Amino acid sequence: MAQLVASRRPGRGIPSAPELAALSVAGLLLFFAAWYGVAASGWVPSRFLPGPQVIAEMIDRLAQQPYAGYTIQVHTLASLKRFALGFGLAAALGVPLGLLMGWYRWLDDLVTPLFEAVRFVAPIAWVPFAALWFGTGIGGPILIIFSGAFPPCVINAYRGARQVDKVLVEAAQTLGAGGLRAIGEVLVPAALPSIVAGLRVSAGLGWQSLIGAELIVVSSGVGYLMVQGQTSLQTPIVMSAMVAIGVIGFVIDVALRALERAVRRSWGDQG
Repeated sequence: MAQLVASRRPGRGIPSAPELAALSVAGLLLFFAAWYGVAASGWVPSRFLPGPQVIAEMIDRLAQQPYAGYTIQVHTLASLKRFALGFGLAAALGVPLGLLMGWYRWLDDLVTPLFEAVRFVAPIAWVPFAALWFGTGIGGPILIIFSGAFPPCVINAYRGARQVDKVLVEAAQTLGAGGLRAIGEVLVPAALPSIVAGLRVSAGLGWQSLIGAELIVVSSGVGYLMVQGQTSLQTPIVMSAMVAIGVIGFVIDVALRALERAVRRSWGDQG
């Protein structure tokens, strides 16, 4: 009986969900306490490191009074629009390409050399080209976000396709499933957990690329807000924009992490 009870207990040293939540809250409290302590100590001039209460007040002010043309909510919505377009385009093109590369060997051999060369170009390196090609239009930011989000979509979809059990493919073909039907009914469902995991990585890289995208001549966005604050030497505005970027990125990751868990549970994978 003791062995049975022990086998049902969580692994030793692995915290439960409530314990993880408590540790996360404790970590945040420690971070803000350290931040407040350093800012209040005067070791760093307040113009370079304002305290958390100053940033909270600035965020509230930016929510009510426009800065660089708009309130912080409008800047945030502008950034989310660019991100959604760039990330959506990366997923719409990258996932099918990765699946097809994993399914068709000839396509893998054809695309891989170019893909491997392009994916190591940092998204920020596309800024000059984006400015030349698209000027001040929305195409430039979308290109930079796309360049960051596209490779993980391709790679994870490719890995998911390559890991599909060949027995399932052979069974589908034995039952008369053609190429497209086998892809839709066997390949995509089997590779879906890997695809969703790739989308989570892709969203993180795409959101990080957003600031580089908004270094292009734009007139709104949290990255633009941050640059304008830096130009006018307004550290609280810069840090407020950074907080907005971090919070939104966290929310996006939490949503995709929940989607990933749901997909894995539906496939019987609790890991």
